[in-house]
Amino acid sequence: MSWAWFHKLASPPHAYRIAGNLVPWFAWPAGLLLAVGLYGGLVLAPPDYLQGDAFRIVYVHAPAAWLSMAAYATMAVAAAIGLVWRIKLAHAAAAAAAPIGASFTVLALATGAIWGKPTWGTWWVWDARLTSTLVLFLIFVGYLALRAFVDDSVQRAKWSAAVGAIGAINVPIVYMSVKWWRTLHQPQSTPGTLDPAYTMGLRLNAIAMLLVLIYFIRKRYEIARIERAVEHLAEAQAMGGR
Repeated sequence: MSWAWFHKLASPPHAYRIAGNLVPWFAWPAGLLLAVGLYGGLVLAPPDYLQGDAFRIVYVHAPAAWLSMAAYATMAVAAAIGLVWRIKLAHAAAAAAAPIGASFTVLALATGAIWGKPTWGTWWVWDARLTSTLVLFLIFVGYLALRAFVDDSVQRAKWSAAVGAIGAINVPIVYMSVKWWRTLHQPQSTPGTLDPAYTMGLRLNAIAMLLVLIYFIRKRYEIARIERAVEHLAEAQAMGGR
């Protein structure tokens, strides 16, 4: 019974219908939570005793950084499933997650640079966390470039999935970089070390951005589905014209 459900879920029409029904449950709560979280972080949270109001960018930077890793993990898992079980839906999910994950990574890098200027005195340093996050972005770009420039759909799916799965090794490096190397970037805060006045807005924004991530991955999958249908139609017409 469970395997039958799994195979049914792997059917693109069935999965697409379920995802479509779930979209409103992600979009509206995301907007509400984001508004409440930003208000809590930008208005209600007191200034930091060292950085003053400059620290408030953390309410965008930290969730964006977390979700850039979550998006890559999603892409890598979907790519691995597609590679092993040859499920077309998994390849489509990986392809949908890639541009959204790349966008979150850019947001994390940009907000980190903006935060770094007043606190470190520079926009960029070759810090372990920053460098590994940049590598994460470049892997996203490589994955997207491979999908853009390989014409054969079967080879494109296989090669891009292999890149996505292999590149996943960088995700734990990004996360653990501040523990493995002495770095300018501050380490992760442990539970109980931050005042709830600071953490509530951060948590709400993280949940809100997670819902935004899921929403846009689903919308990007819709676009990929249309592109795939157009591609199959073009292939069928080319075969018919021979």
